Amino acid sequence: MSASIKATDVLAVGLMTFALFLGAGNMIFPPYLGQIAGSDLVIALLGFLITGVGLPLLGVIATARLGEGLSGFTRDLPVWISMVVGLVLYLAIGPLFAAPRTGIVAWEMSFADVFPDAEYGQMIYSIAFFGVTLLLSLFPGRLIDSIGKIITPTLVVVLLAIGVGVFMFPQGETGTITTIEGNAFSWGFRHGYQTMDTLASLAFGIVIITALHARGVTDKNEITRHTITAGVIAAVGLGAVYIMLAYLGATSHAVAPGAENGADILTSYIFSMYGSFGTVLLGISITLACLTTSVGLMTACAEYFNEVLPAMSYRGYVILCTLVSAVVANVGLNELLSLTLPALLIIYPIAISLILLALVRKFIKEPSTTYVMTLIPVFAVGLIDGLAASNVAWATVISGSTLSSLPLHDESLGWLFPGLVGFMFSFAIRGNKTAAEV
Repeated sequence: MSASIKATDVLAVGLMTFALFLGAGNMIFPPYLGQIAGSDLVIALLGFLITGVGLPLLGVIATARLGEGLSGFTRDLPVWISMVVGLVLYLAIGPLFAAPRTGIVAWEMSFADVFPDAEYGQMIYSIAFFGVTLLLSLFPGRLIDSIGKIITPTLVVVLLAIGVGVFMFPQGETGTITTIEGNAFSWGFRHGYQTMDTLASLAFGIVIITALHARGVTDKNEITRHTITAGVIAAVGLGAVYIMLAYLGATSHAVAPGAENGADILTSYIFSMYGSFGTVLLGISITLACLTTSVGLMTACAEYFNEVLPAMSYRGYVILCTLVSAVVANVGLNELLSLTLPALLIIYPIAISLILLALVRKFIKEPSTTYVMTLIPVFAVGLIDGLAASNVAWATVISGSTLSSLPLHDESLGWLFPGLVGFMFSFAIRGNKTAAEV
């Protein structure tokens, strides 16, 4: 019999979910957006919020309805395609990109200026950071207690202190000149990919469900309801943090002129506002934010790899993923960021399509046909756009000529129309379910 769960535990699950999503990219991209957007701040922020908040919330809702993790999203695909999609996605949000980035950002914004030997200090910090990540990830059923009830409330208090200071004591006037190249909405939408939260939503949903199971909740409807509630709490929190940090960036021109990334903007701004105490405050908030996300990513990755490749135990995969993440984390932030966007332009359209398909799956008569016919054109367009972003010559030519004529291509949604055509064509061939069948 399913156990009832207290309102405080539901709130703790929501705060845990918020903390899992609030990681490195969430803290460093909004300030940079705010600084360069100028008069286009609202438009650029709107695009960012769609990919940084709206799509992750849809991902959590879809996961709640499926009652499964990524395996539920890809179960209608051929086995080998499902395996490839899963491995690529989990490697991206796990040990190759997102997880190492949490360690890099936490290092650069907390202790990087303390150690005289930066390279040696970063290595020590990576070992400590991912050591704590490993310790917390080994016991996924305790995430509500360790993150939702202890770490996250501390993080919220620190963020509130920063937010109050930003709005009450802004360190300059909002900028009026935009340096965004091209469409501001498209820029914000595309750089919202860098949070990787839409990808993470495919993984964190199952972490939420596991945490609820640990509290004795087994009824499917209750799990669905509480998972969606947790997603809404996380979305509200993320939206508030993004708006605050974007405003911080918009008023940062005097204290962080010509900053290379959001980490530099945040550090300079908080030091200007609170002095050395502010630097410590920022270091605590960034470390906690990155740590909770790192734990969530390692937990999700280990659970998925253990499910599809059970030759190794869950704890074995946790150890392997944290070790790889610690090694990759010793790459510089700018170097890692330059590699991520092209990869995300390939991966993100697939992830978004899987979420949208999951939401309408019950109306599809033959999901296997529809999924394949939808995802093939989506992948083709995303692949060319990603390679073009990596300056591959032939892909740049195709993207700039043929693909540029696609609807919404300038808004980074050129894959949407081909995917929709494939989706509708599958219905023309196979039909959809009748009201009785649904």
